[in-house]
Order: sequence, then structure tokens, then C-alpha cells
Amino acid sequence: MNHKKGFNKLNRNASHRKALLRNMATVLFKHERIVTTKAKAIEVRRVAEKMITRAKEDSVHNRRVVGEKIADQAVLAKLFTDIGPRMKERNGGYTRILKIGFRDQDVASMVVLELVDHKLADDKKADKKKAAEKPKKAEPKAASKAKKTDSKPDTKSKAKAPRATKKAAEPAEAKPAAPKSAE
Repeated sequence: MNHKKGFNKLNRNASHRKALLRNMATVLFKHERIVTTKAKAIEVRRVAEKMITRAKEDSVHNRRVVGEKIADQAVLAKLFTDIGPRMKERNGGYTRILKIGFRDQDVASMVVLELVDHKLADDKKADKKKAAEKPKKAEPKAASKAKKTDSKPDTKSKAKAPRATKKAAEPAEAKPAAPKSAE
């Protein structure tokens, strides 16, 4: 029996399929999240998880093996310096597939393929705000007053002027000009 030994050829020849999987894996590591079809996501997951397993141990051999598939040196560096160490404690299952519905044109099942520890941009902003809100050491009152008087006025805190409404944006009715009198 040959169960679970094959793979999805994705209606492509070998060179096209390999290029597709390499490019999608590169984009996955660059952005840590991609939207694609379910069939492609399952195949990319197989390739990407093997690369992450190699990236957990940063050695010259592992970099060269993974470097054959990832041409972008910046992404390769990110994989070995950022993603690999983050997944050090994990024994597989580095990616997740989330179903998001069907594509309108051909009703293909669309999914989000992302790294398990991926944070959305909103979450990252919230984490930065929390880090910024940590209490600072108390300064003497005289020193803090001196800093406030010497600094420039805070332009970020000023409220923006309300936008003009549609009526205000329209030009006023033009009144007929009075004829010039000849004197």
C-alpha cells in the first residue's frame, strides 16, 4: 500500500511546482502569514515545517540546505535568527491553517497559512503601548517643570480640525457681477 506517501501535484509540472512552493515558503517566512488556497497551503506547510525544523539549529550545513530553497538572504537570516529560535521549544506544528471561505471566481476554498506564534499588527501595536506605559522613575518636580518649559509644544496631542462637510466644500453661488460704470 502507498498510503500517505504521495503529494498534490497542483496541476503543475515539477519545475513550476518546486518554484511555487519555494516562493510561497519565502513569502510565508517574510510576512509570517499568507492567504492562499487550501491545496497550496497544505503543500507549502510540508515544505515550511521542514525548513523551520532545520532553522532551530543554526549551523552552516543547515543554512546551506535551507538556502537551496530560499533565495532571499534577508528572509534566510530572519528564519535562522528569529523564527527558528522562537520555535525551539516546539516539536513540530509550527504553522496553522485557518479557513476563511471561498473565492468568488472559482469557489476555491481559501485559507490563511500562518506561523503559530504570529501576532496581528493590532496586537503588536497594543504590546508596544503596554511597554511604553510602564512607570518611569520619579523625577524631582523642579526638573520636570524645567523640561516642560524648555520643550517644544506637543503637536501630536492637538485635535485635528473637523473635516469640511460636503456643503461647505461646494463653492458659493456666483452672483452676477455688476457692470462697471464708465466714468
